Amino acid sequence: MESSTLIRWGLIIGIPLLCLLLYRLILRVFFGVVIVPEDKIGLVTKKFVLVGKQSLPEGRIIATNGEAGFQAQTLAPGVYFWKWYWQYDITFQPFTIVPTGKIGLVLARDGAELDTGAILGRKVPCDSYQDAEAFLKNGGRKGRQTGIITPGSYRINTFLFDIEITDMISVPDNAVGIVTTLEGKPLEEGQIAGKIIGDHNKFQDADLFLNSGGYKGLQEQVILAGSYFLNPWFVKVDMVKMTEIPIGHVGVVISYVGNDGVDLSGVEFKHGNIVAKGSKGVWAEPLGPGKYPINPYILKVELVPTTNLVLNWASARSEAHQLDKNLSTITVRSKDGFPFNLDVAQIIHIPTTEAPKVIARFGNMVNLVSQVLEPTIGNYFRNSAQDSDVIAFLGTRKERQESAKEHIGKVLEQYNVFGVDTLIGDIVPPESLMKTLTDRKLAEEQKVTYETQRKAQETRQSLERETAIAEIQKEIVKADQGVLIAERIADASVKKATGDANSVRLQANAEADRLKLLASGEAEKTRLLAKAEAEKIEWLAKADAEKISLTGNAEAEKTLAIGKSSAESYKLAVEAMGGDNFTQLKVMEAIGAQHIRIMPDVLIGGGGDNANGSINGLLGLQLLEQLRKKTKE
Repeated sequence: MESSTLIRWGLIIGIPLLCLLLYRLILRVFFGVVIVPEDKIGLVTKKFVLVGKQSLPEGRIIATNGEAGFQAQTLAPGVYFWKWYWQYDITFQPFTIVPTGKIGLVLARDGAELDTGAILGRKVPCDSYQDAEAFLKNGGRKGRQTGIITPGSYRINTFLFDIEITDMISVPDNAVGIVTTLEGKPLEEGQIAGKIIGDHNKFQDADLFLNSGGYKGLQEQVILAGSYFLNPWFVKVDMVKMTEIPIGHVGVVISYVGNDGVDLSGVEFKHGNIVAKGSKGVWAEPLGPGKYPINPYILKVELVPTTNLVLNWASARSEAHQLDKNLSTITVRSKDGFPFNLDVAQIIHIPTTEAPKVIARFGNMVNLVSQVLEPTIGNYFRNSAQDSDVIAFLGTRKERQESAKEHIGKVLEQYNVFGVDTLIGDIVPPESLMKTLTDRKLAEEQKVTYETQRKAQETRQSLERETAIAEIQKEIVKADQGVLIAERIADASVKKATGDANSVRLQANAEADRLKLLASGEAEKTRLLAKAEAEKIEWLAKADAEKISLTGNAEAEKTLAIGKSSAESYKLAVEAMGGDNFTQLKVMEAIGAQHIRIMPDVLIGGGGDNANGSINGLLGLQLLEQLRKKTKE
C-alpha cells in the first residue's frame, strides 16, 4: 500500500518535472515547435522533399526554394512551428562576432560563378551577408567577396559563408600607404599605375572603386596615417616613409605617370622636357623644404641643394653630402716632366629656378659631378700644369686660382650652375724636387743666419767698445771726484795744520810766560833760565817748522809720484791744490799720524859751572815733559 503510494506520488511529481526539463524535445517531436535562444540562430537542414518539390540544381549546395539540403533561410531567435523532427534538422549556431580593430572577410560556398578574370565576387544586397537567400537570389558570386563585415555581431549562415577575422590596416605617422589593387580593369598601354578614381573612401569601398572604372595594379593614389577597413583580398598596402626635403634643398619631381605635358623649358633648352605639375616628366615647380606623401613607385624626387655646395678633390676628405666621395686628389704633370698632386675645392650654387633644368639635363646631382665637374676641373689643372714648371706653379698659386675660378665659372654657366669659387689646397711636389728646394731653402736660411750672426757680432763689438768707453768715463769721473775730494782733504789738512801750529805757538807762549813768571820769582837765575828756555823753545819751534817744511816737500813729492802712478787724476789734484797747500796737508797728517815730538827729550845749554848746567838740564827735561802732555791733550 505504501509503495504503491510512493510510486503514484513519484509519477505525479516526476512526470511534470521531466516534461519541464524536456519540454523543448517534447514540443519538437510531438508538435514540431522549435525555440531558438536569444544568442543563437537556427541553421536548417531539410531531410527530404515533399511531393512536387524540385531537387537542388547541379553545383548548388544551398536551397532557396524548399529543396532538400542546407537551407538558405535561417531561424532568428524566437519560436517556430511545423518544424517536424522527422523532416527538419535544426542546428543552433552562435552569432558571428567581429571584435573591435578587426574586420570579417567573407567567403561564399555557393552562388553564381565568377566572371572570367575576376577573383572577387561583387557585393549584392544581403544585409551584410546575414540574408543568405537574398545573396543567392540577387546574383551573389561564389568565392571571396569584395564586401567585408565591420566590428559587431552578425547572424551569418555558416552553411553558405565562411568568415575569416583579420586585422584592420593601420598606416603609422610620417608614413604613406602605397596601394596595389588585386581587382579591376587592366592598365592602359604605357601606364605603370592606375589613375586616381573618384571617391571610394580610400579603397574601403571596393565595389564603388570597381564600378567607377578602377584599374588593377599599382595606384597613383596613396593613403595617409590612420586605420582603414581594407579588404586584403582586394588591396595590398606597402608602407613607406614620407618624402622629406631638408632645409637648404628643393625636391625636383620626376613623374613616371600622367599625360604628356607641354614642354615649359623653352626653345634654347634641348636636354629634356620640363612640364607642369601632374604631367609626365620633370615638373617645372620643385618642392620646397617639408614632408610630402609621395608615391615613390610613380614619382621620383631628386634633392638639389640650393645653398653653396663644396666639393673636394682630396683623397682624405669628403663632405657630409657624399657627392664628392668618388673624387680624389688630382695628379698633374709639369712642363719639366715632374708629376705632382694637388687638392682642389670647388664651391657651386644651383638657384631654385634652375634646379629642374639641372635634373632634366643630368638626372641627379651625382651625374652632374661625374659628367661635368670632375672632368672640367681635372682637365683644367692638368692643362694649366703643363704650361709651367713645378716651382713656378707653386709661386703663382694665387694667380692660377683666380684664373681657374673664372674659367670654371664660365663652363658651369652653360649647365645652369653658378661657380662661386675655386680653391687650390695642398700642392705636393715630387719628393726629390722637394729635397732640392728644401736644401736650397736651408742654404738661404743659413746664409741669412750667418749674416744675422755677423751683424750680431758687429753689434756686440760696438757694445763692448761703448762699454769700455763707459767704464773709462766712469774712471775719469771717479778721478775728477778724487781730485775734488783730495782738494777738500788738502784744504782740511792745511787748516788743521795751521790750527795745530797756532795751538803749539800759543802753548809755547803760554809756557814761556809761565816760565818767565817762575823765573822772576826765583831771581835772576830763574830769569836767565827762562830766557834761555824761551830761546830754546824758539829755536825748537824754528827747527820744527823747518822740519815740517821739509816733510811737506817730501810728502808732496810722494803724493806726486803716487798721482803719476795712479793716473792723471792725482796730477790734477796736485795742480788744483798747489804745492804749498798740499805740503802743509801732508805735514799736518804726518804730525798727527806719526806723533812727531816737536821738542827733544834732552836739551843741554852751554855756560856756567857744572852744577848750574845740571840744574838747567833737569829743568829743561821737566819742561819738555809738561809740553808733551799738553800736546797729547
